[in-house]
Amino acid sequence: MKIFEEIPVQKPSGGLLASVNLPSDLRKLDMKKLPQFADELREYLLYSVGQTGGHFGAGLGVVELTIALHYAFDTPKDKIIWDVGHQTYPHKIITGRKEAMDTIRQTNGLSPFLSRQESEYDSFGAGHSSTSISAALGMAAAARHKGEDKDVVAVIGDGAMTAGMAYEALSHAGSIDEKVLVILNDNQMSISENVGGLKNYLARIWASPLYNQIRQGGKTVLRFIPAATRLARKAEIQAKGMLTPGTLFEELGLSYIGPVNGHDPVALVKILNDLKNLDGPRLLHVITQKGKGFLPAELDPIGFHAINKIQPLKKQNIEKLPTYSDLFGEWLCYKAKKDNRLTAITPAMREGSGMVKFSKEFPDRYYDVAIAEQHSVSLAAGMACEGLKPVVAIYSTFLQRAYDQLIHDVALQDLDVLFAIDRAGLVGADGPTHQGAFDISFLRCIPNMVIMTPSNENIAWKMLNTGFDHQGPASIRYPRGSGPGSQVEKDDATLQLGKSTLIKSSGDKKISIMNFGSTLKLASEIADDFDASLFDMNFVKPLDQEKILQLAKENKLLVTIEENVVKGGAGSAVVEFLAENNQMISILNFGISDEFVQHGSPDHQKVSSGLGKEEITEKIRKRLDQL
Repeated sequence: MKIFEEIPVQKPSGGLLASVNLPSDLRKLDMKKLPQFADELREYLLYSVGQTGGHFGAGLGVVELTIALHYAFDTPKDKIIWDVGHQTYPHKIITGRKEAMDTIRQTNGLSPFLSRQESEYDSFGAGHSSTSISAALGMAAAARHKGEDKDVVAVIGDGAMTAGMAYEALSHAGSIDEKVLVILNDNQMSISENVGGLKNYLARIWASPLYNQIRQGGKTVLRFIPAATRLARKAEIQAKGMLTPGTLFEELGLSYIGPVNGHDPVALVKILNDLKNLDGPRLLHVITQKGKGFLPAELDPIGFHAINKIQPLKKQNIEKLPTYSDLFGEWLCYKAKKDNRLTAITPAMREGSGMVKFSKEFPDRYYDVAIAEQHSVSLAAGMACEGLKPVVAIYSTFLQRAYDQLIHDVALQDLDVLFAIDRAGLVGADGPTHQGAFDISFLRCIPNMVIMTPSNENIAWKMLNTGFDHQGPASIRYPRGSGPGSQVEKDDATLQLGKSTLIKSSGDKKISIMNFGSTLKLASEIADDFDASLFDMNFVKPLDQEKILQLAKENKLLVTIEENVVKGGAGSAVVEFLAENNQMISILNFGISDEFVQHGSPDHQKVSSGLGKEEITEKIRKRLDQL
């Protein structure tokens, strides 16, 4: 295997890769040439991601596995369901998208994850983890019902296997006996290091020649004696429990094979061909290395989970503002020193949520629960029951997965939990699976919930204090990346619950704009154009009802702006409140339109989704002309 120390800056050309545009081309190669093809594919992957940025380490680790799967199976007739999608760049290169890789994550370019609309080889869309086994079971069942002869393969990482949904699917697989192959891609990593019992469980697995000799010998001697066979099976299970933890999967009803080397494409093809002849659910345990073949990524798999595109040297030294995630991490440490009730919980997003420093300074108060969003929320509920003050740091799009726990375990019991909701709003290149477009809508219908929307870093700090001091469920939702760069007063100051802030006043009282959160700059520019008054509302729930009633009486038109879907969002809350109070006034709500926003630049996304300044200005002018 060739080891790269730098990302290529020249596009690779020629070689075996030049002749492979589809899996059918790959299958024409002599099997002995697959290692050479793997080197070329890895080099092309390094080059293309260097040009565009994107997920990196996971794809490097599955180059050989991807090749083996498409070589052994007749895709797209046979179905390969990849979990999450971080690791599918090699899959995209092999399946007809090689020349379009320079468009990945860009407006109108290739999806950063998997998309059924993009390619027939993308059997199932993936952005969130731990869905592949369930989808594969569904496809296998459908094939059987339709009388179709096809293989169905689910590829899932050891990180994604920490989610409860994966175990629900494994349990079901063993009970219905569908012919499905689960490949456990074990690289001992998620985005961060894996944690929890499964990590320790998989770490103990090892290939035992003694166990295999016992198993095969016992079957040969005792295969004709039913009672002895049952006894041997029990003995075998006990032996496996001592020698390898693969017993867990076999007890669930899957035939366990492994562990095997995931970086030997020839051996993998032979194993996969053998497995095609076995019926029922099977699990192949493949050992890989995240970042394999690129030395810096092998040494730092966390840092090279994803990379930005390579920039000219003159652009690399630009000073970056701290992100909202950085601010949250700093606040977390500040507050923990003052209040020993504080505990912090994350579902496998330590780095992304800005919690690295806290995890080191307060290890006994830090809980990474792995990819288990539901558990993270109920864990917090249990802590709150016993007098702690848990803070759940979670991305907006991942909080969707814990909605029942949010309602049933926290809000219904009015428990004292603070939710720090990161990546709220549009997230750019990660696309529709990761847009934080819905949290205001799904949160504000929940009784007892406080929802705060900061417009800058200083307000965000105060809101974190406010949510921490509030007795009951509270949430603060903040965007990806940096804010406007406001000076932060790092103290214990709070905001008055449900009160807005006047940003600009207007003398003619024709129009007032109510801003919710990160859209304040846009709202301010529009307010200037129309000489409108502008209020930073701060809270979606509770609303500043007194101020809204006042504005309704003084103005001809009210405008709301937010980076959340319009339907059910903050603007909808204002409309509902005015209707309840029989206030008849013209109102325009601006936010994300009723569609899944595709990947692209943040600026393009805002314009395409209904948050472009020109579109908003034109609609306001048109409405004013009608009044």
